Amino acid sequence: MPILHTFARPALLAASITLLVGLSADADAQQRRRAAAPKAPPPVTACSDLYTFVNTSWLEANVLVAGQGTRSAFGELQATALQQQHDLLNAAMQAPQNDLQRLLGDFWASGLDEAAVEADGARPIAPLLARIDGIRRNRDVAPAIAALHQVGIPVLFKFGAEVDVDDLSRHLGYFAQGGLGLPDPAYYSRGDARTQEIVAQYTQYVRNILTLAGTPEARLEADTALVIDLERRIAAVSRPNAELRDPRSQYALVATADLGKQYRRLQLGEFLAAQGVQAEQVSLANPALFQHLDLLVNSLKPEQWKAYLRFHIGDAMAPYLSKSFRDAEFDFHGRILRGENAQPTRQQLVLGAINRAAGPMLAREYVGRHLPDATRSRAETIAGQVRDALARSVERSTWMSDAAKAEATAKVANLKLEIGAPVEDIDFTMPPMGRGSFGGNMLIASTWRHAQEMRRIGQPNAARRWDVLPQSPALAYDPAQNRLIVSAAVLQPPVLDTAGDPASHYGTFGALVGHELSRAVDVKGKFVDSREAVRTWWTPADDAAWLQATDRLVAQYNAYPYPGLSAVNVDGARTRDENAADLAGVELAWDALLRASPELAKDGREAFFRGWAQMWRQQVASDSATRAAATAPQAPGQWRANGPVSNLPAFSETFACKAGDAMMRPAADQVSIWR
Repeated sequence: MPILHTFARPALLAASITLLVGLSADADAQQRRRAAAPKAPPPVTACSDLYTFVNTSWLEANVLVAGQGTRSAFGELQATALQQQHDLLNAAMQAPQNDLQRLLGDFWASGLDEAAVEADGARPIAPLLARIDGIRRNRDVAPAIAALHQVGIPVLFKFGAEVDVDDLSRHLGYFAQGGLGLPDPAYYSRGDARTQEIVAQYTQYVRNILTLAGTPEARLEADTALVIDLERRIAAVSRPNAELRDPRSQYALVATADLGKQYRRLQLGEFLAAQGVQAEQVSLANPALFQHLDLLVNSLKPEQWKAYLRFHIGDAMAPYLSKSFRDAEFDFHGRILRGENAQPTRQQLVLGAINRAAGPMLAREYVGRHLPDATRSRAETIAGQVRDALARSVERSTWMSDAAKAEATAKVANLKLEIGAPVEDIDFTMPPMGRGSFGGNMLIASTWRHAQEMRRIGQPNAARRWDVLPQSPALAYDPAQNRLIVSAAVLQPPVLDTAGDPASHYGTFGALVGHELSRAVDVKGKFVDSREAVRTWWTPADDAAWLQATDRLVAQYNAYPYPGLSAVNVDGARTRDENAADLAGVELAWDALLRASPELAKDGREAFFRGWAQMWRQQVASDSATRAAATAPQAPGQWRANGPVSNLPAFSETFACKAGDAMMRPAADQVSIWR
């Protein structure tokens, strides 16, 4: 990101230059040299570049060298949250204060003990492999599949709890395609050279995992071929990922009482019983796929199923086993599929495992330690004020139709604010772990987590669960439940610095809340109405008005040069929706601040805009900037900071900007959405 710096010469160097000039030239020559010297660039001000004006010290202290990726304010927040979790787990490991901490401490300790993990080898998965070795007849296959799903290893297909598309208040069990080791069914049929290369690398990976899982050398080639063959058969009747993006493409209610009759070899009725699911209905949207799977269970030899299931046990558990497993898994999934250069550190790997399998347990302890009542109360107050600002903005909107305005008003009135953590409805009872086997502990925890997920199915409890963990920084609008979700981890600097100027809280946390709440009634929120029914409640006139306003934003952002790149500008069309939400966030937060503090002094007004600009500070290496310029849905930090406020008259008034200043956008060119 190019930043204009005025470098001061070191005093010693400056003195030596002066001395040399004095010995070689007269005063007139010195005067001519001074007259010919180029002028220094004008100082950066809030009115010329708010982003650089506010963040200069941070930008200078965080210069990147090639290949360092990105540094940002939100990256620092993420690092803080991770360190807080490390510290919490270390304390639980050393001196647990309750049963939950004892479980977490044992889980953490077992993962950090690399020597014990190496000594454990493949022993954690030995009981699962023995279960597979016990398959003798085709009718043994379905119970083995159900048993692996119970421990959190989904094979052959996926089954999980998701919100019911036609009743957003409840969770439904969804049967969906899965069971493949490559990320898209298309990999198994495409003939281009790159795909064929990946398939060959995957085949070698299958062979490596089977070797580590104990397949005899004499059977390796045959069993590897059997695994690939079975996955090709599954892929042949699976849909490309692109066809699954619409949630309704995976939604079709069926009666659970009929599943055992329709899919007798898969034994889906017994499968649901094994998962503890007693709901009368589930979703199964691709019956042709499951009919084919039902036939495969009956037609393929048990030896092929045993090879397939052994591989998928090893593949799923590889990150939590000894180094040979981890290296094999990373070389394929990490380097080849994800393009990563280095494995996670031991702490990163273990923390990720705990959050995946026992995240709600860690959440309870994290919230208790890192979310003071005063911080939660402050967040609730500001979020409520921003919601009220959105209600006022909808009421005075000049671009919304009367019908859309009425629906938006009702939707904002019903909009819920959930701060810190979800309401708990989880059973935290888990078998004791001990510190001897990290892989064994992972299976204990993932079995518990799977059971908790299954408890959702058929229950009207969708409003009691989040899709994010409180210990992960997150602030998001959930359209299915018409609610704002604010995690405990996000309620700290730079988003909410309770030690800072109270007005800055609106420029940081308040503006992010406004960004997300605007989603309830904008082009993204128009598909779910105030009664949480899935339908489009905007009129064609609303769509046209939205495009008219945001087309002007597209033009504004198209003119912004992309920081760190030459001859590349921001893609205003691709970033349209995020830019509109950023503008909405600033508009709504400013309205909320002035309603709360109508006599706010100049210092407080400046603090609002400084807070907003500080959140978007970032340094991005050129390779990362190139990727972001081509794919990112958001503008880069400099323009997330500067773009919205240049459309706000209050900004130029606060900093006394004048015509000709870069940040002083003429009134006729300013875009307004909610002011």
